Amino acid sequence: MSQMPPELSIIIPAYNEGKRLGRGLSRIREHFASQAGGIAGIEILVVDDGSTDDTARIAQDWARDMPSLRLVSNGENRGKGYSVRHGMLEARGRVAIFTDADLSSPIEESEKLLSAIREGNDIAIGSRALDRSLIFGHQSHMREAAGVIFNTFVRVLTGLPFQDTQCGFKAFVRERCLVIFEQQKIERFGFDPEILFLARRHGLRTAEVPVRWAHDPGTKVHMIRDSLLMFSDLVYIRWNLLLGRYPAKRA
Repeated sequence: MSQMPPELSIIIPAYNEGKRLGRGLSRIREHFASQAGGIAGIEILVVDDGSTDDTARIAQDWARDMPSLRLVSNGENRGKGYSVRHGMLEARGRVAIFTDADLSSPIEESEKLLSAIREGNDIAIGSRALDRSLIFGHQSHMREAAGVIFNTFVRVLTGLPFQDTQCGFKAFVRERCLVIFEQQKIERFGFDPEILFLARRHGLRTAEVPVRWAHDPGTKVHMIRDSLLMFSDLVYIRWNLLLGRYPAKRA
């Protein structure tokens, strides 16, 4: 008899996260163990993005004690966007959340995303911009300014209405949203506006939800290099649309 799929999948894109992964997994297990469905009601997918440290070994060690955890390998370093896409296509839960390994948004904040899903939304995205009083660990002024500028360009070039597209904490009704990840082209940090652009193109209802968040100094995002790449990705989204690479769903 086939096993019932889990209600929730948690996807953790991981590149050289050996120092932070175990702590994050411990917090996830502790939180869901206290919920009604317990840890058995979820699955956790650690997507190893070609790490050169002990990320994969740590995930495998945890999987021996926590059968709900699976290690998924990209085989080589492809980028966060590719890792999220890979995890989403491998997941089995009715709802899938992706979160950063450092849990910059505490896993307890997932209840806000799930509440928005229960209210009828297809997607719920964590936001640092809707209520900045919830930020309990700020980035540098330069990083925060760059984020504001980037989101202005996102709104201009994509028409998206959101105040914060880049928070690495988002939830999806998985089967309804598979078309997004099947059409996703961007593999690195600029993928967030693309998947939200695709969601809007396919008529999926998206809620922006204020969440607690803290900057982690160990972030993998290089402010100048990756900001320039993300700006170019916004142009790439428009180019893909013009070339017909984002076909509308068939009726």
